[in-house]
Amino acid sequence: MDNSREEVKELQIGAKIRRLRQHKRLTLQQLSDCTGLSKPLLSQIENGQVIPPLATLLRISKALKIGLQSFFQEEGSEEKCVLVKADQRRQLRRHSTPAEFTPPYTYHSLSYGKRNKHMEPFLVEFEDVSWQDDMLVRHDGEEFLFLLEGELEFHYGDKLHRLSAGDSIYYESSEPHGFSSVGQLPAKGVAVLYSPE
Repeated sequence: MDNSREEVKELQIGAKIRRLRQHKRLTLQQLSDCTGLSKPLLSQIENGQVIPPLATLLRISKALKIGLQSFFQEEGSEEKCVLVKADQRRQLRRHSTPAEFTPPYTYHSLSYGKRNKHMEPFLVEFEDVSWQDDMLVRHDGEEFLFLLEGELEFHYGDKLHRLSAGDSIYYESSEPHGFSSVGQLPAKGVAVLYSPE
């Protein structure tokens, strides 16, 4: 088992989704109906076989009526301040299935362990792949990205923006949006998501 699988096991996102779904007395089919995600995909997520991209996690959190941060916190923790050391970041690398396009990025939770927060910060590593329209996502809330390394093209609605290291962008995420790495070096940035309850 590789390191990313071990880290995902520590986060136990799939198990948290299953517990929350069962607590709300929802069947997999009902959760599928609420999210628009297929029942087999939800089952794979709950069993830890598929790590969902952030937009998918947001759809699940909305259907369960919880904040996105619920997936990135330790249960029972009431710490007011949480320090996440570089070697303690939780890396999430998605595993693609034929039924769902896999976004070209890996994300690391930068505030794992903090409960009751209104923002969710991540370190995002973008893979070098050609742009495809199915890379566009949309969800409620706002996002901020500060690009640390590399270059990105940011598709937002019908507009295209190019970001270089040191650039930042803040946007409403209800508009279709997506990134693709376009430079010689892999792109890496810090993203902060806010999703209203």
